[in-house]
Amino acid sequence: MPEPPLTGRVIAIPESRELDVFASMMERRGAAVIRCPLVTILDAPDPTPILAWVRQFNAGEFDDLILLTGEGLRRLVSCIDKNEPGLREGFVATLARVRKITRGPKPAKALRDLGLKPDIAAEQPTTEGIIATLKSLPLQGRRVAVQLYGTEPNVALESFLRSAGAEVASVAPYIYAGAAEDAAVLDLLNKMSSGDVDVIAFTSSLQVERLFAVAKPELVQSALENTEVAAVGPVVASTLEKYGIPVKLMPADSYFMKPLTSAIEQALGANRA
Repeated sequence: MPEPPLTGRVIAIPESRELDVFASMMERRGAAVIRCPLVTILDAPDPTPILAWVRQFNAGEFDDLILLTGEGLRRLVSCIDKNEPGLREGFVATLARVRKITRGPKPAKALRDLGLKPDIAAEQPTTEGIIATLKSLPLQGRRVAVQLYGTEPNVALESFLRSAGAEVASVAPYIYAGAAEDAAVLDLLNKMSSGDVDVIAFTSSLQVERLFAVAKPELVQSALENTEVAAVGPVVASTLEKYGIPVKLMPADSYFMKPLTSAIEQALGANRA
């Protein structure tokens, strides 16, 4: 019986929310996995502004909703269920009526989980992709809600919308926080720098940012130069390239963990052959 394709390979996984799922995909293919969750996602500490936004939404005060992440839509529904479940029916009904614009496949999946689908999908799953898609549409006077990722305003997107004549209101249903202790992150970087890790598989831009926030740039650069770098999609790849890190492994067109696992398996399996 042939060996699994990743036998003898060491894969670092900085994923948090679906860490065990991603790790098991690699382990079933024979890899040794280093689990080092770099960022965790938490509910926004104060639900009050989120619920106020939901009431506006339910009252029909928005024409469009831009969903940047699937996590954002799920956290909105979760916030409603935990704090004011009476708003849920109106939220889903209004969600069905407004024009829904998605940044990529994950918010589209979150909509499908509610029995809905996007009205417009970005040409590319990035902020720039959304802007490019919306440029051909009349936005003057439209009331646009933007679901943020984390709490940082999406300055580029909101500036574009306002310059096109739209009114903009954003909602931030979750926050990001550090996960692994800094010492564990430094230990991972030292292993990577020493050539003890074959691949690090990034699933979020914030994972990349956390590395540079914890360690000296020289150590991070050395670690990533001595390790094959995989990215789940173009948003993460763009963040890595901002730091001068080339991405060698990425799914061609479906930006989820399973296609990322397949891309790693195919590349390392080809190298073994």
